[in-house]
Amino acid sequence: MSRTIAIPVALLAAALACGAAFAHDYQVRMLHVSNPFARATPPGAKVAGAFMSIENQGKEADRLVSITSPAAGVVAIHEMAMNGGVMTMHAVQGIDLKPGATVELRPGGYHVMLEDLKQPLKQGDQIPLLLTFEKAGAMEIKVKVEAMGAAAHTH
Repeated sequence: MSRTIAIPVALLAAALACGAAFAHDYQVRMLHVSNPFARATPPGAKVAGAFMSIENQGKEADRLVSITSPAAGVVAIHEMAMNGGVMTMHAVQGIDLKPGATVELRPGGYHVMLEDLKQPLKQGDQIPLLLTFEKAGAMEIKVKVEAMGAAAHTH
C-alpha cells in the first residue's frame, strides 16, 4: 500500500476505534453515563451486578431514583460497605448526584443489582437498563456483558 493511501486508512481506522470506544457513553440533559458493564454469569445464576460511571456536568444536583430492565425480575440500587471488618450490602432508595461530581457504580461500592435473571448473562451480550433521574428524567442504556472476572474498564 502506498504511503498516500496508508495514512488516510490509518486515520479512518483510528476514528472508527474512537467511535466504538464512545459508543457506550450516554447523555441526558447534564448527566453523562459512561462505561456500563456487567459480568457474565454461570449457568443457573439468578443474580448479577451492573456497573457504570455517572457524571453530573450541570450546576444543579440530581438523583438516580430507579432502574428497571427486562433482563431481570427485580432491579435495585445497592451499596456495599465495610462495617467493623465485615462487608455488608443493602438496597438504597437512590444516589445523589452533586453538581460537577462523578459517582462510580463499581464492584465493592454502589452497583445495580439484577435479581431473578431471565437468562444467564453471556459475554458479548448487551442488556438494556432504564435509569430514571429525579430531574433529568429517563435514560435508556445498553450494558455490555464482559467476562466473569472482569474489572471495571475505561476507554
